[in-house]
Amino acid sequence: MSGLRDHLIARISEGGPITLADYMAACLMHPEHGYYATRDPFGAAGDFITAPEISQMFGELIGLCLAQCWMDQGAPDAFALAEAGPGRGTLMADILRATRGVRGFHAAAQLHLIETSPTLRAIQRDKIARPDIAFHDRVDTLPEMPIYLVANEFFDALPIRQFERTGEGWRERLIGLQKGELAFGLGAPTALPGLTERLDDTRPGDVIETCAPAEASVAVIGERIHTHGGAALIADYGDWRSLGDTFQALEGHAPADPLANPGKADLTAHVDFEALAKSASPAAHTRLTAQGVFLERLGITQRAQALARSLSGAALENHIAAHRRLTDPAEMGTLFKVLGLYPRNATPPPGLET
Repeated sequence: MSGLRDHLIARISEGGPITLADYMAACLMHPEHGYYATRDPFGAAGDFITAPEISQMFGELIGLCLAQCWMDQGAPDAFALAEAGPGRGTLMADILRATRGVRGFHAAAQLHLIETSPTLRAIQRDKIARPDIAFHDRVDTLPEMPIYLVANEFFDALPIRQFERTGEGWRERLIGLQKGELAFGLGAPTALPGLTERLDDTRPGDVIETCAPAEASVAVIGERIHTHGGAALIADYGDWRSLGDTFQALEGHAPADPLANPGKADLTAHVDFEALAKSASPAAHTRLTAQGVFLERLGITQRAQALARSLSGAALENHIAAHRRLTDPAEMGTLFKVLGLYPRNATPPPGLET
């Protein structure tokens, strides 16, 4: 058995079943055995590939979108350019390259990355190659100033709790032991005020998911934007409202049993964008928009055509495939969504509508 599995079994044996949130936190961020704390999970050699690793076009368009927001809000002379969950640093590196020609943008930008993994922080330093990176464990330590932030596949990895509706009310899905192995079970009926309204759109047997860390993080981001100005682009897979069991594991680019190898697989769940939008108030939010639509509005096809002129053979084929993967409804174009946050007295980020 793995060291983390032994640890979890001992913990449950001593203290009883744990929440799914506790399980995810241990699997992803345990300092010795946690998935993100111990490895680079990205790319072909890892367990998954994110949009910035698929094509430079994603980061370029995100960067120009944020730069346009900055100009639309009067080009403040000092602001935090921030990313939550920067991965290998590819997205931020592309943002910085694409915005070099925006007069005054780099001079005003202070670079802030929200990243807890020492392994990934080292990779980000090398990739971005700037001496002024400020790292944060949490969003609430970001400075009190205008903030232009991107969070791509950040919220899906934050620990969730699951609740199943039964004839007795909501019961939390917990992780306990069956015959000495990790297994799911249900806790006692629980009356949670936040779930009362969900009785109107659910039936017995339905599962909903909540993510307190996501709501707390976006509340801080929304407060910064409302108070100081700025914008946030949140790109992730999910939908407007949570319904159903979306907890999943990915290992070696393939689905895996999330309880089989603690700390060895990526664990995620779909993002409840409605909960994020509500938590961001009093900042305004845009309409939830499919990633493909968002990128097309920003001009990804025109950018793809421009890049294609200098390509041929396999490089051209890979470039065309990357454009399709980011935008096609059958690939990432519809599954992934984008939500924008901005001050109520400002215009929404380009590519997004209210």
